[in-house]
Amino acid sequence: MADGISNFWGPVTSTTEWCEQNYKYSSYIAEFYNTISNIPSILLALIGLVNALGQRFEKRFSVLHISNMILAIGSMLYHATLRRLQQQADETPMVWEMLLYIYILYSPDWHYRSTMPTFLFIYGAVFAIFHSQLHFGMGFKVHYVVLCLLCIPRMYKYYIYTEDKSAKWLARLYVITLLLGGSCWLYDRLFCKRISDWYNPQGHALWHIFMGFNSYFANTFLMFCRAQQRGWNPEVVHFMRFFPYVKIQKPKAQ
Repeated sequence: MADGISNFWGPVTSTTEWCEQNYKYSSYIAEFYNTISNIPSILLALIGLVNALGQRFEKRFSVLHISNMILAIGSMLYHATLRRLQQQADETPMVWEMLLYIYILYSPDWHYRSTMPTFLFIYGAVFAIFHSQLHFGMGFKVHYVVLCLLCIPRMYKYYIYTEDKSAKWLARLYVITLLLGGSCWLYDRLFCKRISDWYNPQGHALWHIFMGFNSYFANTFLMFCRAQQRGWNPEVVHFMRFFPYVKIQKPKAQ
């Protein structure tokens, strides 16, 4: 939300602004809460990465956690500057991340191992080039939603075939955080004019926080399912009886 305060980054060039008042707390950060609210996503992805590396999960999960961090950093740059280039650093990794989820979800039943990652890599590269030149607006949002919808049937299949109660709870927490985050996003977009004159609950910042946990729960659930497929005897354990992660026991031959 624009105002007349001088700032470090110059005029807003991004195609989308959010409900938070610009440069309210610092001349270096356009949207303060929308920027710092990405920190939990980075920390959660780092925890997931340490777990994936420490237990020698497949590289796809390390790449997935790293992509979560890249997305969060890109989002921080975008909201801190509200510049078109930094907006690209937010939106393009969003698509790349969804392509990774599609690969992880569908690759176990794909018989031609090299075709799917090759196609998805080319698709992601072509999208990045076109998006940087054509600046998709609503088209980007529709495209992103379609990619998300492609993941839902497979996630549901994994859910119904999983008998472990703790793992099922990870999937439920994934849905709960998605619904809460989506509600905050819509509230921020639809009721900005009303709340800006009264009290701003920072709906988009809450969206970032909920989606950070959403990604962590999704990743942890998928790590459990993949470990089951590989026969690694996965178990959902809780650090200090609260924070869930997957513990595996690989056969000695692996």
